Amino acid sequence: MGTILVVCASPSARSTTRAALQRAVVPRLEHLGHDTGWLSVRDLPAAPLMAADPTAPALQRAAAALDSADGVVLGTPVYKASFSGLLKVFLDVLPRDALGGKAVLPLATGDSPLHGLALDFALLPVLNSMGARHVVPGCFLTTRELRADAATPSTLERAADRLHTAVRAAQVGV
Repeated sequence: MGTILVVCASPSARSTTRAALQRAVVPRLEHLGHDTGWLSVRDLPAAPLMAADPTAPALQRAAAALDSADGVVLGTPVYKASFSGLLKVFLDVLPRDALGGKAVLPLATGDSPLHGLALDFALLPVLNSMGARHVVPGCFLTTRELRADAATPSTLERAADRLHTAVRAAQVGV
């Protein structure tokens, strides 16, 4: 069906973003028949990330995983009205066309519903500049929604379904 790389760009060890990805998005994509890969940017070595050194072996492996994926989920917390700095330094170390031809699902978590604007006004321009073939409508959940847990799985599953549809369309040349 296609390979989806799920990227978690939360700097926190106990992360609501990570939990949302692992509890709902990954299982849904696998249920739909996708192979999934997992990349926690937090676990990459800080020195080459901060130095934007794409020759570091760990960053080369991360770039190769991204390159071989048909689709990408980018999960990030929103801090101060923008996506995480960890995601930014990761995207900065990648080649300019690293998302070329890929379907991308941005997923963000934050404290205020207004933080959802970061997907369209902060992250989307970066994804477009990196050649994303199709950025599917993103998914934003507040910390409160994630803690309530009632509607969260279906919201996240619908987001995963949108990525699935975009990857399938790309595979058949639509």
